[in-house]
Amino acid sequence: MSKLGNLGARLHRGEVGYDFVKNRKIWYGISILITITAIVGLAVRGLNMGIEFQGGAVFTTPKNTAVSVAQAEEHAEEASGHDAIVQKLGDGSLRIQVAGIDTGKSDQIKEDLAEDLKVDAEQINADLVGPSWGDQIANKAWQGLGIFLILVVIYLAIAFEWRMALAAFVALIHDITITVGIYALVGFEVTPGTVIGLLTILGYSLYDTVVVFDSLKEQTRDIGKQTRWTYSDVANRSINSTLVRSVNTTVVALLPVAGLLFIGGGVLGAGMLNDISLSLFVGLAAGAYSSIFIATPLVADLKELEPQMKALKKRVLAKRAQAVAKGEPTEAELAEGGAYAEEAEDIEEAEDAMEPQDAAPAVVGPRNQPASRSRGRGRPSGKRR
Repeated sequence: MSKLGNLGARLHRGEVGYDFVKNRKIWYGISILITITAIVGLAVRGLNMGIEFQGGAVFTTPKNTAVSVAQAEEHAEEASGHDAIVQKLGDGSLRIQVAGIDTGKSDQIKEDLAEDLKVDAEQINADLVGPSWGDQIANKAWQGLGIFLILVVIYLAIAFEWRMALAAFVALIHDITITVGIYALVGFEVTPGTVIGLLTILGYSLYDTVVVFDSLKEQTRDIGKQTRWTYSDVANRSINSTLVRSVNTTVVALLPVAGLLFIGGGVLGAGMLNDISLSLFVGLAAGAYSSIFIATPLVADLKELEPQMKALKKRVLAKRAQAVAKGEPTEAELAEGGAYAEEAEDIEEAEDAMEPQDAAPAVVGPRNQPASRSRGRGRPSGKRR
């Protein structure tokens, strides 16, 4: 744990780090591939909408019903004339779901099921949902999701700027698409619990994204007044400085959700837990990924389209090219222990773009602080004198 704490402190100070922004094309490609797979799964298999969204009836038998799931499914289809989904719950009872039936026929179906399953009809609990009510629930769910996304974009545009709002919106759509696609591929039932879980994971995803954006906003407040870092450099430092926090919060949130999904849903057979736990598990993982690998690199791409940021990047690369030509360590190498190095092609482009008047004059007077810190490094003892 102490090593992890030291790593987090070093990441926060910029002493170590991974260049997420530089490798953004890799992350974009991975996200596009996963998103396409999710969309194909959604188009081919579709969503298994629950009773709440399409109407029908749910019959719950008494505890320890002595009938297998396959037998109960066969009896339910014979009694209703529709396809049935049967789940065995943790207490031994059966949850029989029949979609698309007329609720007026539910009493007769209940009597037939009681006879086939050899239980008392009074002990079978029936929950009925009309088709029109199911349509209203579905429409309300879509409206709630749309209103949520609009409010998020407006808030981020006011609190930060429109580029960050756009990047966060893209990350949210990325998370929603992947989660819904996984539901289609796995075949889990979509219930109101699924919608609740989806809205919950969007909140978690926004939390991680806003933490990075807040750090980025603070560190780029006067970025145009210096020539040490480009906007992408600062964005990368913001990701690294909040990386341990994001990983810790995601892992802590995933552990109980994994318990719900694999133990509650798989071992205990609690079918209702599957609906919310799968959306939480997939969404939390996708949200943590998108906040680190998608949202912030996308902000850097959008921001460096500005003329001001383009000019800053040109000045920074030109300065680094001068340092490389003189054999001196660059500002980035000094700050990060040499772990950071610009791409050779960027430095060459900066050298070609340099004009004669941009050449640095001869150093007069005392050397600056970064150069003085490199003294004594070549001595065997490594001590400064």
